[in-house]
This record gives sequence, structure tokens and C-alpha cells, in this order.
Amino acid sequence: MSEGHFEFRHNLKAAFASTMARVFVYGTLKKGQPNYKHMINTAKGLAKFQGRGHTVEKYPLVIAGKYNIPYMLNIPGTGHHIAGEIYSVDEQMLQFLDEFEGCPDMYQRTLMRIQVVEWEGKGGVGEARAAADGVLECFVYSTATYPPEWVGLPYYDSYDSSGKHGLSYVLRESRE
Repeated sequence: MSEGHFEFRHNLKAAFASTMARVFVYGTLKKGQPNYKHMINTAKGLAKFQGRGHTVEKYPLVIAGKYNIPYMLNIPGTGHHIAGEIYSVDEQMLQFLDEFEGCPDMYQRTLMRIQVVEWEGKGGVGEARAAADGVLECFVYSTATYPPEWVGLPYYDSYDSSGKHGLSYVLRESRE
């Protein structure tokens, strides 16, 4: 292998590593939830589980609409510290998630501070230091475009599609 070819491959690897983004999921994309299958479908891109955490700020997490969809309302300071999972995703998976989440109409992808509770991630020194400090910045799909009556719904600190709330999530393929 020529020196130039090796350098190109090395630079490509470095460029790929730098394009990974952190995403915090709190609803149907978590392990054990109805849409987790998308997080492990490599045809949609790469997503690597890094750990668990919760939002540093409080937010309302509601289950709303006729399909019982979990929504984090973008109202900082109201509600609970929302529990979820932290993933490192590539650009392809980030684009898939934007489409899946109806971004920017239904949800908006914004950076939020996440308190790390459990960390499995293996990454660079900066990532290890951030995890050691306990707070990471992650993209989160929350919404500022919701009907005003949603503010009056019950607030949850964690989402489980089969939770005691009794509001079963309706998969897209089952919707009319």
C-alpha cells in the first residue's frame, strides 16, 4: 500500500469519527420499546449505545394524540428530569432520525444538557472527560409546536410503551 493511500484511509477514518453526533432518546426509540428496531438497523445508519442519563433541566414529557406518542415539550423548568439513552450516531442515522421524527414540523432537534447516570461509551479523551464530569450535550427531539391543551396532560419522568399509564403506542404500520 502506498504512503498516500494509507494517509487517505487514515484521514477518512478520522473524518468519519468526527462526524458522529450524540443523540438522547427518551421514547419509542429506547431499548425494549416499539421503534428500537430502527436504532439497530444499519441500513438506516450507525447508532452506538453509549449510556443512560436524564435531562439536566426539567421538561414535561406527555403521551398525546390518537396514537399515544411520547412528546417532550420544549418548556424548560417545567415537569421532570426526563430519563433516556445516549447514542453516538453517524450522519446517515441522524438524517434518518430527522425524517422519522418529522423534524422540523412535529419535533425539533435541539442541543440539551444530559446528566450521565451510566456510561459504557468508548470514545476520545474529550468524551471521557465529559462523561466523568457527568454532563454531555446531546441532540434531543422535543417539540415547541404542540396544541396548548397538551400542557395540561400528565407529565412523566420516563417513558415505557407498556407502562401503567395504559396508553398503548400505535405503530406507524398500524395507523389508519
